[in-house]
Amino acid sequence: MRLVVVSIGRLKQGPERELAERYRERFDDIGRKLGFRGLEIREIPESRARDTTTRIAEEAAAISTVVPEKSVLVALDERGDNLDSASFARQLGRWRDEAVAQAIFVIGGADGLSPDLRRKAKLAIAFGSATWPHQMVRVMLLEQIYRAATILAAHPYHRA
Repeated sequence: MRLVVVSIGRLKQGPERELAERYRERFDDIGRKLGFRGLEIREIPESRARDTTTRIAEEAAAISTVVPEKSVLVALDERGDNLDSASFARQLGRWRDEAVAQAIFVIGGADGLSPDLRRKAKLAIAFGSATWPHQMVRVMLLEQIYRAATILAAHPYHRA
């Protein structure tokens, strides 16, 4: 199974980008041994539309162009489920074992994801009830994906 993180907005050079890349590389090392075919990050430019509705619609259209038909869509959304790390790992393991080709994790822009994308999502995840900048969400998601792989591999990184 291939994992893809689709994010509205870019991570500029700096500590967030370095940390995100560190977790992506760590996942690649352990993920291949577990049957994952890699972790790709796709950045989509933020819409410059003046009104919120148009921005959300333009960003949703751009996201939809990079989401293949038979992939599992996972929305990062403040209204999503608060999964613990072990549950998240079990879900990734189930999709892998069911031969899901791709799991696409979508991080929206400042205005969030379109209701249509949220409805299409097989799973919606929140990192608590706080609102987080998309740069931090990306780092937290990549860390959780890496942590899930370590849980599936019985690696000591996760000590819960």
